[in-house]
Amino acid sequence: MFTGIIEDVGNVQKIEQKKETICLNIATKKIDLENSRIGASVSVDGVCLTITAKGKDNFAADVMPETFRITSLAKLRPGDAVNLERAVSVGGRFDGHFVLGHVDQTTNVLRRYQDQTALIMVFKMPSRLQKQIVTKGSIAIDGISLTIIYADKREFKVGLIPHSQQEATLAGKRIGDVVNLETDVMAKYIEKQMQTSKF
Repeated sequence: MFTGIIEDVGNVQKIEQKKETICLNIATKKIDLENSRIGASVSVDGVCLTITAKGKDNFAADVMPETFRITSLAKLRPGDAVNLERAVSVGGRFDGHFVLGHVDQTTNVLRRYQDQTALIMVFKMPSRLQKQIVTKGSIAIDGISLTIIYADKREFKVGLIPHSQQEATLAGKRIGDVVNLETDVMAKYIEKQMQTSKF
C-alpha cells in the first residue's frame, strides 16, 4: 500500500521488452535501496511493481501483460522520468490517501492553466470511472495523491501546488499526454455495494 506522496523522480535507464512483458531498470537518487529488499513493492508512476534486482542507486522491476495493456508503462522510453514511492512501512506516517498501486485505466490531459500559484490540470473523464471520480474526492494520477477540484461527465480537474509541481512529473505533462488513474478504493467498494444491493 502507498500514500501517493512521491519520494523521488527516477529515471528509466534500460527497457527490455518481449511482446507484452517488460523489464524496467530505473535509477533513483533519493530512495535508500540498501534498506529495500528484493521482492519489496515500489510504485512506478502509480503502478505497484516488485523489485526483482537492485544496485546501489538503481533497481529492476517486471511488467506483466495485464499491466502492459492497462497502464502507461508500455509507452516508457529510456531517459523518461517516473514518479517513485516505496510501500508504507508499519507504523509509518500516512500523509496522502490509501493508494494500492492498482491502476484502473489511463486517460489524457485535456487542458492546463495557471491559477495564481496553482497549476490546474484538466483530464478526460473515463465513462467507466465516472461514478468513482467526484468533486472533493481523492484520486491518484501517476501515483500522486490529489484532490479532485471539479468533476462532470466530460472532464475532471486537479490542482498542483508549487511543491507538487517541482517534486513529481505531472506538471511536465502536455495536452494529449497519457496518465495512469487510480480512483479511491472506498469509492470502488461503495459503487459495488450499490450495484449488488437489493432495495
